[in-house]
Amino acid sequence: MNIHLVQHNIATNNPEENLKWILEELDTPKSKEALLTVFPACTLCGSPLYGSVAYTDIQKRAQAVLQDLIQRSEHRAFLIGMPLQIQDKGLCNAIVFVQNCAIRGIITKKYLAPDEQKYFVRGEGVQIIQYQEQSIAIGFYEDLKELAKSHTEQPDMVICCGCNVFDYNKPYRIRYRMHKIVENLNASLVFVNRIGGEGCFLYAGGSMALNAAGNVLCQFPYFEAHSESVDMQLIEECADEKPEAVELVYKALLMGIREYFEKNHIQRAVLGLSGGIDSALVCALASAAIGPENIHGILMPSQYSTDHSVKDAVALAENLGVKYDIIPIKPLFDTLRECTKPLFGDRPEDVTEENMQARIRGTIVMSYANKFGAMALNTTNKSEAAMGYGTLYGDSCGGISVIGDLYKTEVYELAEYINRDQEIIPLNTINKAPSAELRPGQKDSDSLPDYAILDAILNLHIEEQLCQDEIVEEGYDAELVANVLRKVRINEWKRLQFAPALKVSPMTFGLDRRVPIS
Repeated sequence: MNIHLVQHNIATNNPEENLKWILEELDTPKSKEALLTVFPACTLCGSPLYGSVAYTDIQKRAQAVLQDLIQRSEHRAFLIGMPLQIQDKGLCNAIVFVQNCAIRGIITKKYLAPDEQKYFVRGEGVQIIQYQEQSIAIGFYEDLKELAKSHTEQPDMVICCGCNVFDYNKPYRIRYRMHKIVENLNASLVFVNRIGGEGCFLYAGGSMALNAAGNVLCQFPYFEAHSESVDMQLIEECADEKPEAVELVYKALLMGIREYFEKNHIQRAVLGLSGGIDSALVCALASAAIGPENIHGILMPSQYSTDHSVKDAVALAENLGVKYDIIPIKPLFDTLRECTKPLFGDRPEDVTEENMQARIRGTIVMSYANKFGAMALNTTNKSEAAMGYGTLYGDSCGGISVIGDLYKTEVYELAEYINRDQEIIPLNTINKAPSAELRPGQKDSDSLPDYAILDAILNLHIEEQLCQDEIVEEGYDAELVANVLRKVRINEWKRLQFAPALKVSPMTFGLDRRVPIS
């Protein structure tokens, strides 16, 4: 049986725009020759829809596009995902099976994510449909876990329409589940997933087909639009590339930046360049994603900044071909301290004055963004966000948090990956001790544990969801663990005001990890 798989980017809340590329794909010779064309879940309207799906206008527009597709489907068969009102049931997340100008089947999602449960009703899950003398089990990725036990009929083939949000573990989990299904059912399998970005959420693609023996018949590239027809009766296995997690994260962030700018109709970006690893990595990623000609760096040294910080930032900008300006902030800082003397009196300088510098820098960056219609890139990493190590309305400002879901140790790993062929990020930036340079001789280690230890504790608490006693049982100092977890807990209010972070981990602040503020 010849199946045509379509891995494509999808416009959210725009079924008419999606109709254009769907029709183009259905008109390709390979799709016409195939017995069935499979699109990802949520193809007509995108995902996540959140509250927009509750409005009847988007539902009616999607229904009109579906009717248009049905009318054009003579001698054709395809699967396509959309929100669909089911009579006597309600609004469902559905996969519609269209054949020869008619709907031949509707599969509705059973296991809904928490956000989906607010707007969709629970569906029936995987359905088995007879087509071309084949028994085909069709369903959403989330519903496949019950396939073996919920259907007594043995399918010849399984088709999974996915709309799977990326994290660095997800491609491996998907592959494992697909191979396990084939092994358990002795059935061939098709998995189709979308690509593209929707705000914080990134979609990796990685569509694939396996025969009943578990041989990989095709493996689509990650983060690239691709379509291909595959004969499910083939025996010979294709080349099966398995990229490392760091490469997937790199590609995910590039796509996420590019999509965020394109879908919000913004062309230019601005960021503060400190000479540190975080801003260097963000600048390198943004340059690769939207072009160095669209990036502007602003170096804002204070009286506490070291000469090598400015030199490292300049070297980075020149390596990338990014335009930059140097604006010393000492005059502004001195003026602000003078202006606040009547308020502060004789109180000694403390973290207040450190935050003043960060907010001056944030004001300059945001002012440039306003003046030139650019988007400010936030450079805070996940370790800093977890510990509240940053200034609200200062270095926390920005329209998008590029590395907000990467721990500091992962920042270094990604920087080394970028430098794998040539030095793009200056080696001194990577090798020197990290510092905010807000007071003489300041180092991150003055306020934070060693990042290797800190990130290990944070990972156990956030990703593994271990409590304090369980982390201590893993061999970490009890006082250190208590202090780290206390800072994580008391800084939730601050994280909720940060720029949206591109999701690349299984447990992203504000998206997956939601805890009370107080």
